[in-house]
Amino acid sequence: MLRIGHVLIENPVALSPMAGVTNSIFRRICKAMGAGLVITEMVSSKGLLYNNRRTEELLAFSEEERPIAIQLFGSEPETMGKAARMVAALEPDLIDINMGCPTPKIVKNGDGAALMRDPDLAARVVESVAANVSCPVTVKMRRGWDENSPTAAEIAPLLVKAGAQGLTIHGRYREQFYRGKADWDCIAAVKAAVDVPVWGNGDVDSPDAALKMLQETGCDGVMIGRSALGNPWIFREVSHYLRWREYLPKPSLRERLDLALAHLEKEVAVLGELAGVRKMRSQLAWYTKGFPQAAAVRQRLNQAKSVAEVREILEDCLNLEEV
Repeated sequence: MLRIGHVLIENPVALSPMAGVTNSIFRRICKAMGAGLVITEMVSSKGLLYNNRRTEELLAFSEEERPIAIQLFGSEPETMGKAARMVAALEPDLIDINMGCPTPKIVKNGDGAALMRDPDLAARVVESVAANVSCPVTVKMRRGWDENSPTAAEIAPLLVKAGAQGLTIHGRYREQFYRGKADWDCIAAVKAAVDVPVWGNGDVDSPDAALKMLQETGCDGVMIGRSALGNPWIFREVSHYLRWREYLPKPSLRERLDLALAHLEKEVAVLGELAGVRKMRSQLAWYTKGFPQAAAVRQRLNQAKSVAEVREILEDCLNLEEV
């Protein structure tokens, strides 16, 4: 259990924001599996001010997702402050600022991880957001831009002084993207440098890894991203292990297929059948990772255009397992 400002988070295992993945449907699934905090896909501050329809869709959340953070990205302090005020009207529990996204289309504008190259600007962004809202403001950032740039431990105190009430540290440089092994020492360094809650992020793919990160870094909670793709059960497994030091059984093949179909049906209900099936193709590939003849299964799923086709393909998977 940890507290960020006035927000109480009962389970210190959070779902990391992921563009194109962590929409309201997926967040609700992870919440039901035990995630203590969920975060929206990153939302453009400029898109908000220009009333971009796609941006508005990214902001939608339900009460069952609480506590929830809405994540904003941008590098203009005044614009970020105005956008934060608009977001605050929706009454999220937290507003998170993205200083970790490594993708070229984001950093070329000075946003995301690029802010770590300019600590003074980063602090002004936090200050502007915090001045415009009453809910706690947090920041998600990386180890640094590269090994020659300011480190997270150097930047963190500036952000806290500017008004950040919580931090998440991904233990990779921007230049690494998601390659290589995450460095957890930088998480420990940030925790030692500030007096606000710190989430650790990077390579938490099992209950053992979550406990190891907590023990080695002293961080207050763990944030899980890519390891939850097709595997939202990880939140249940990690939270149970942290509390009781015992492992839960892995979901059966039938459980995995049933949840994949339930997830698909929810997307179809929102987007329509063809668009919903197309959007779920990557998710279905993750759900079927490790299945018998998984490559052939993914190839068939990528051609599917209806829920009935997907159900038939997944049922064939189950039959292969039973042979």
